[in-house]
Amino acid sequence: MNIHPTAIIHKNAVLDSSVTVGPYCTIGEHVKIGKNTHLRSHIVIDGWTTIGKNNVIYPFTSIGLEPQDLKYKGEKSRLVVGDDNTIREYVTLHRGTAPGGGITQIGNNNVLMAYTHVAHDCILGDRVIMSNAATLAGCITVGDDAIIGGLSGIHQFVRIGSYAMVGGCSAVAQDVPPYVRVAGNHAKLYGLNSIGLKRHGFSSDQIKTLKLLYKLLFRSGLTLKDAVQQSREKWPNLPEVERFLSFVEKSERGICR
Repeated sequence: MNIHPTAIIHKNAVLDSSVTVGPYCTIGEHVKIGKNTHLRSHIVIDGWTTIGKNNVIYPFTSIGLEPQDLKYKGEKSRLVVGDDNTIREYVTLHRGTAPGGGITQIGNNNVLMAYTHVAHDCILGDRVIMSNAATLAGCITVGDDAIIGGLSGIHQFVRIGSYAMVGGCSAVAQDVPPYVRVAGNHAKLYGLNSIGLKRHGFSSDQIKTLKLLYKLLFRSGLTLKDAVQQSREKWPNLPEVERFLSFVEKSERGICR
């Protein structure tokens, strides 16, 4: 284990022998860190925090501290970070709360750029990109391969669907379905995230179908209920269509329009 002499590590913390801990890092009692994770310097990790393997964590990050929730009363809650994540300077990742489920969870292969914030009880999937100073309030879910632009703020309880893209400087107060682009304050729909879908290997036929689905749901003048019903009749048994429709049906905050 490569530990700088200025680092302070609680005797009960569990670090794999391959972990690198740089200067002036502080690691608390209940922390567990997996193979080949590299802590650059000046990092605080505390609380019941588990970090997987092959993560790179940059200076001045704050990970696993108490949530910024006035209802939090010191109860045991967790932060779980997966594998192969890049966590840049000044990122803050907070533990969960009892009312919110008790856990904040970061998946694998995510890039959290400088000054991003993930609040209590958020769930991030895999390959998510949060650009500089993007901010998640509490109890937000972000699907796989989503991109959140810099300086954007996401309201608590909002869901961001897989492959969605949130434009920079946006304020998102309602759910963002999979595959789409939103931007603005308050954020509005701006069509399908076609370029992102191409980059992720979606075929021309799949993208064409999703464009037609988008138009039927949001540009046809039908009620959302009727549009969903017609969509299922028109495109039965297509997984990408069903993912979109299921997301829309389960929305509690409403959909960005």
